[in-house]
Amino acid sequence: MPPVFAHGALRLYLLALVAEGDKHGYDIIRALSDRFGGTYSPSAGTVYPRLAKLEEEGLVATVSDGRRTVYSITDAGRRELAARQGELADVEADISASVRRLADGLRDELRSSMKGLRADLAASAEAARSTARNSPRAADAAGVRTVKELEHLLNDFRDDVRVRLRRRSATGSVDEVAVQTIRTVLDQAKASITAALR
Repeated sequence: MPPVFAHGALRLYLLALVAEGDKHGYDIIRALSDRFGGTYSPSAGTVYPRLAKLEEEGLVATVSDGRRTVYSITDAGRRELAARQGELADVEADISASVRRLADGLRDELRSSMKGLRADLAASAEAARSTARNSPRAADAAGVRTVKELEHLLNDFRDDVRVRLRRRSATGSVDEVAVQTIRTVLDQAKASITAALR
């Protein structure tokens, strides 16, 4: 995969994020990850050295907030941003293109996985039908167990997703790329399961 940011572009984008309001380093990393719809999350080793460089250059200032550092833009930082608005617009356009590329790749990967899942479900359904034809009494007992097991799996899945959504809503919203990806996966899973249960 090509680099997410061109040389110097991450530094400029970090400055723009700090200009939106004072932030802890973790908040900056999360804002970047959110901007990419969760498809890219920079490491602390990528972000903190650049923030330190921006501070050295007098473009951001820091204040200690307990054990964390809060970053805020300086007047010099605002002047630099104002002077580089064209470059910042290019960075924004590059980010939008990257998000589209990453989301397209993720969708293709999901479609491929769903085809494999459909084939596995069809094979499992055929094996279950074959077992039922060969041993009706055993199939009845196995069928009851299987239905209960499937209901248990579905409940576990639903509960797990709900917990993750609640955690996400406590820290921020779910972005459109994630919503579309989840919708696609659920639609394909529903179609596969419905076909297997016919």
